[in-house]
Amino acid sequence: MTCFPSCFQRMGPAWLWLLGAGILASVHCQPFPARGDKSLRVPEAPHGQLSESFPAYQKITPTLTSFALRLYKQLAAETPGNIFFSPVSLSSTLALLSLGAQADTRTQILEGLGFNLTETPEADIHRGFQSLIHTLDLPSPKLELKLGNSLFLDMQLKPQQHILDNIRELYGVFAFSANFTNSDATRKQINGYVSRQTYGQVVDCLEEFTQDTLMVLLNYMFFKAKWKHPFNRYQTQKQESFFVDGRTSLRIPMMHQKEMHRFLYDQEVACTVLQLEYSGNAQALLILPDPGKMAQVEAALQPETLKKWDKLLLPSLLDLHLPKFSISGTYNLEEILPHIGLTGLFNSEADYSGITGQLNRTISRVSHKATVDVTERGTEAAVASGLLSQPRSLNVTSAPHAHFNRPFLLLLWEVTTESPLFLGKVVNPAAG
Repeated sequence: MTCFPSCFQRMGPAWLWLLGAGILASVHCQPFPARGDKSLRVPEAPHGQLSESFPAYQKITPTLTSFALRLYKQLAAETPGNIFFSPVSLSSTLALLSLGAQADTRTQILEGLGFNLTETPEADIHRGFQSLIHTLDLPSPKLELKLGNSLFLDMQLKPQQHILDNIRELYGVFAFSANFTNSDATRKQINGYVSRQTYGQVVDCLEEFTQDTLMVLLNYMFFKAKWKHPFNRYQTQKQESFFVDGRTSLRIPMMHQKEMHRFLYDQEVACTVLQLEYSGNAQALLILPDPGKMAQVEAALQPETLKKWDKLLLPSLLDLHLPKFSISGTYNLEEILPHIGLTGLFNSEADYSGITGQLNRTISRVSHKATVDVTERGTEAAVASGLLSQPRSLNVTSAPHAHFNRPFLLLLWEVTTESPLFLGKVVNPAAG
């Protein structure tokens, strides 16, 4: 049983899951002119939809992939170094937020995520996220993957009960009542709560906020997977060169193995594409641009490109060199999201009164933090490591060569739902 901070009062029954990489949104007071009728039509919580003939998540995961690539390109344009974020974490939290928004704001959020509301009604979107979260959260002996949401509301707020019921039913939100009047103490207590839920891997995710902050919405993903073909740590070279750019190189640990993997070389895009499998229903897609071709590869990133690669990847024995690395990404997205279509979240016309219970509250900050650790044993996102058995090495001297000794892209993919769990770029493996 999870222990809750003594300063937080739990608001009604809800779920709580183990947590990992995160996003938060904080609400500040901003007056705006009175508007006309803003009746809220929240889709009814679905019953039994998880047993339909085809999973509801199939209606949303293609859109999540497009959203992931759009956001990646915007981050790449503004971030010179490492990039790492969770498209599923971020998109599910924004969709959750739309449940408490009035009509215009709700439409702007969902369309900004990339949904065509004529083709995919709001109710189907929320059922899709419910189905996705439920499926990803199913227990597996080979893959640890959990999602979690927590909502901290100031004691003076009076959210609509049916909104809380819907976000609990659809997104598994745990709602707490908090005292934001003492902003410094509350921030420390929320950060401590998050740190405990993520085994100390996500710390200080919530930056300072003022006393007029009235709401914090947190979402986390916890991912821990073992390689299907683990690397032998005795074959790891402790000091190999990694070329950050044409002028800078680092000496880093480089893992090595000769093993069967699906890979290809895309001459048109100028990159090597490698698929590494985990023991459970997850895969890592690594994309290594030719020297000087990173911008060309990033420009070519489209859902159609990923589909093409998936069809063309062929298994073959590969002489693989891959760095051990631990990177993280921390972003304040209120300046980035408007550039990819989410334009109505932060202006004074936005209306989240379904959650806040007050008409003059708007979102002023959206932050996202994610971490990943890749070792010989497997991949861990914001969690402690586990042990793995090592397979017998192949005694082969000749095989195609893939040397990830320069910046490359990383996509962590859940196989059953075909959803992008994490997406990033490794520019400096030693940056942390």
